[in-house]
Amino acid sequence: MNCLIVVNAYIQNNSQRAQAERIAQELRLLNVECEIVANIGLSKIIDGKIISDRYDCCVFLDKDKAAARLLEKSGIRLFNSARAIEICDDKMITHIELADCGIPMPDCVYAPLCYYSDAKISDKFYSSVKELEFPLVAKLCYGSLGSGVSKISSEADLRVFEQQNKQHAHFYQKFIGRGGEDIRVIVIGGKYVCAMKRRNDNDFRSNIELGGVGECYTADTDLITLCEKVAAVLQLDYCGIDVLTDNDGKRYICEVNSNAFFAEAERVCGVNVAKKYAEFIIAGKNT
Repeated sequence: MNCLIVVNAYIQNNSQRAQAERIAQELRLLNVECEIVANIGLSKIIDGKIISDRYDCCVFLDKDKAAARLLEKSGIRLFNSARAIEICDDKMITHIELADCGIPMPDCVYAPLCYYSDAKISDKFYSSVKELEFPLVAKLCYGSLGSGVSKISSEADLRVFEQQNKQHAHFYQKFIGRGGEDIRVIVIGGKYVCAMKRRNDNDFRSNIELGGVGECYTADTDLITLCEKVAAVLQLDYCGIDVLTDNDGKRYICEVNSNAFFAEAERVCGVNVAKKYAEFIIAGKNT
C-alpha cells in the first residue's frame, strides 16, 4: 500500500508540515509507503483525460478543491473526500449542510454576493444582521487559524466591516458565551477520539495559533453524540469540531475543520491521534 500526503503548494505554516510528518510517521510504522508532496502538478487533463500518478490513497491536507477533485476522479481514495473538504472550507456552506439536521448552531445571516465596489448596502440587510444583537461575529467564509473572524460591537463597526468586505463571501453569527473559549473535539471514522478545552485570555478567538492554550476535556455522552452526528452528516473521515457553550450551558457547533491540527490535542490528552488516523486510513482505503 502506498499513500500520498498532500500539503499546500506554498506552505508557510510549520504546523501543517508537522501534521503531515506525524501522519507519515504512523503510516510507516504500519508498513505503509508514503510520500509528503507539495500540491504542484499532481494531476492534469490531457486529451480530455485526467492524468495522475498512481497511489492507493491520499491524505489531502490542502483546501485546493480543483486538485482534490482531479485526484479523486482519477481513482485515488482521498481522506477526506473532495466534497467534504469543500463543505468545511466554506464556513457558511458548513452551516447550511448542518441545518435542518437537529444540530444546534449559532444563528447566522449570510451577506449577499456583491460584484461592485460602489454598490450601496441596503438598510434592510443591516436590519437583518442587527437582529443577531451586538456584540456579534463577522466571518469571511474562507479562512483558517482564526483569520477573517472579527467581533462586531456596534452598528458603526458593522457598517465598516461590511463596506470593507462586501466583495468577499462572508456572513454574520450570533456571539455565544464569553468568548475566548471553546471545546475542540476530534472525530475519526465517525467515532469520538478526544476533546480539549481551548482558552485564550487575550483574544475572543480560542485558536492555539493565536495564543490559545489547550487542556484535556472529558466529553460527556451528549457532546460525543452531537459531534459524531456532525461528522456523519458531513461524511468526514477526520475532523476537528469546535463547540461553543453559552452562559446557560447549551452547546453550539461553531465550525468544522476537515484538516484540524492535532498536535495540541495529542499533547494535552495523551492520545495518539495520528496513529488512530493512520489505522483508519488503512482500514478504509477501499471504502
